[in-house]
Amino acid sequence: MNKSILLLSMLLAMAGCKTSPAEVQESVIEKSTIRVADGKFTPEIMHLLGKVSDPQVSPDGTRILYGVTYTDIEQNKGMRQLFVINLDGSGNTQITHFPKSSSNARWLDNSRVAFLRGGQIYVQDAAADAKAFQVSDFDSGISAFEFAPDCSQIMYIGEVQSAIRPTDKYPDLQKSTGRTIESLMYRHWDCFVETIPHTYFASFDMAKVASREANAVGSAVDILGADSKFELPTLPFGGLEQLSWSPDGKKIAYSCRKVTGIDYAFSTNTDIYLYDTLTGACENLTEGMMGYDTDPVFSPDGRFIAWISMERAGFEADKQRLFIIDLDTRAKTELSASYKYNVASPVWKQDCSGLYFTSLVNALQGLFEVDLSGSVRRITPDDLWYDFDGVQRVGDRLICTNHSMDRPNEIVSVSLADGSFKQLTDENGAILSQIDQGRCEQRWITTTDGKKMHTWVIYPPHFDPSKVYPAILFCTGGPQGTLSQSWSTRWNFKLMAAQGYVVILPNRRGTTAFGQDWCDQISGDYCGQNMKDYLSAVSDLRKESYIGKIGAAGASYGGYSIYYLAGIHKNIFSAFVSHAGIFNQEQMYMMTEELWFPKWDNGGAPWDTNPVAVRHYKNSPHKLIKNWNTPILVTHGEMDYRVPVEQGMAAFNAAQMMGVPSKMLLFPEENHWILKPQNSIHWNRVFFEWLDTYCK
Repeated sequence: MNKSILLLSMLLAMAGCKTSPAEVQESVIEKSTIRVADGKFTPEIMHLLGKVSDPQVSPDGTRILYGVTYTDIEQNKGMRQLFVINLDGSGNTQITHFPKSSSNARWLDNSRVAFLRGGQIYVQDAAADAKAFQVSDFDSGISAFEFAPDCSQIMYIGEVQSAIRPTDKYPDLQKSTGRTIESLMYRHWDCFVETIPHTYFASFDMAKVASREANAVGSAVDILGADSKFELPTLPFGGLEQLSWSPDGKKIAYSCRKVTGIDYAFSTNTDIYLYDTLTGACENLTEGMMGYDTDPVFSPDGRFIAWISMERAGFEADKQRLFIIDLDTRAKTELSASYKYNVASPVWKQDCSGLYFTSLVNALQGLFEVDLSGSVRRITPDDLWYDFDGVQRVGDRLICTNHSMDRPNEIVSVSLADGSFKQLTDENGAILSQIDQGRCEQRWITTTDGKKMHTWVIYPPHFDPSKVYPAILFCTGGPQGTLSQSWSTRWNFKLMAAQGYVVILPNRRGTTAFGQDWCDQISGDYCGQNMKDYLSAVSDLRKESYIGKIGAAGASYGGYSIYYLAGIHKNIFSAFVSHAGIFNQEQMYMMTEELWFPKWDNGGAPWDTNPVAVRHYKNSPHKLIKNWNTPILVTHGEMDYRVPVEQGMAAFNAAQMMGVPSKMLLFPEENHWILKPQNSIHWNRVFFEWLDTYCK
């Protein structure tokens, strides 16, 4: 029994009679009442914290609509409810209490909101106890929608068949489950590609909404055409942020990769297209720009489109540049040419004089602005240890979310003058105030080639430097990612520290918040400098008298790092944990789905003879298995098609054959991430049991 928490809501449920599975499935999930008995942060508490997301400012700038996802561990799922709060943080009101999630919530006007529930659009007043009514009747449901600026039109994402079904050729084989595959890519992320997303637009009849009719959405037009084999938006993570309405609703800008089959598997060439909703005419605005072009946004006056662009074809972690195009002249301008870092989430200023954006700089994601001459100003101070996401301007302030390693997302109001912020929501304050948290510090560690590497270090609660603590080196995935002031239920660093560990988080070569040269170095050098960077971080911390045994853990490329370190570490580490790790690079090249990634980062295919590819495959972690001697835990999701589960199985099998203490934990219904609440808690328990056995 975990004595750290008492879930009062669960106790109340236990006091009554047992419910049937159907009743449990239909029950409403809302905020849990939690009392922390001993101040210890646990996986259970982590999952019961509310997840604040997607704030939307009302048209008159007086209120904010947002959602909070609550988790029920017993039901093994989460549910999103909607709230409205005044711009100053007062009057916070929950407006939905449904037994299904309410997503994609948008203001219809200053008093009504629209949202998705069960694949259909609902409308209700933005008030407590208001009744919601359905205004759409989609045959198969939709996954997202966005209104035109005047709400007279709507665009939405639906699915179209893309795979050959047995009955398409053999109508009598109604029970056949065979898949006919004739080209790449036939699976992506965690599913076989049998349908693909298309985006549609249609009229939206406000009169029918007023009369509460369920057919307010008119006849739809497929932007790509019904027979198109292209995706809109791009899989696996694209959404309606890849499309933008013009202010007059007559045009739509969108990002699309218009290739299929093997060309799709090797291409990152998405382009920005301008689609005329009246004529169906479509123009490629970025012809000849061969990398990712994404996130198009119309300026408020309709003259410009801004977007994010990567220059190099086939490289998914190139510098994210900010471009604009003048639709009067078709002249393109890069606004970030003199800016060293990546640009993300651009939002136009209302007067069209520039844009706001977010950017990761030295392990912190801040808010920035740029004018049309390319002059960049940082809004949030560089000593403010929070990550900020997205902006909407209201007067002299920006509305967005921020989070840190101490807490998940809350909605904040940021001063444009000095970057200070006021926290508007406090979804988890009552719980977090009961938890003992250790402090976080940053270090700049000298690497073997004389450079300075940023490293976060998190200490256990009530840290006493006169005592000795076990430590965990975290190896980040990507490989092009950044360890910032993030909060996650997948890898939660404060949770690690709460179990009594010093957590070491180096932003080694390949991370993205330190300029493109730092990021680029890892490509073609997985086994080189970044491994030395990991060991430099460990060496620096081992000088401290309070550091005892050290374990290492990581996922994806971080899992590769674990497998590689296991072959070279020379007894520095006492235990390893690899989740979804790359073990055999030769097999991985032919089993992963997005082939542009290994082609670029590996230097080519296993059969290529260039020096980079030869060195890369020669140093695959599986070639070092004879050196393994340290206990290793292998975990993997069986629906992981990015790093297929066979990679984890091969590593575990090899460890067993070498007589290395080892364990494998597989999740049949999980992908590259362990997402379901009970699976995540199970994973965390095994994770800490393993490290405690060998490091404490």
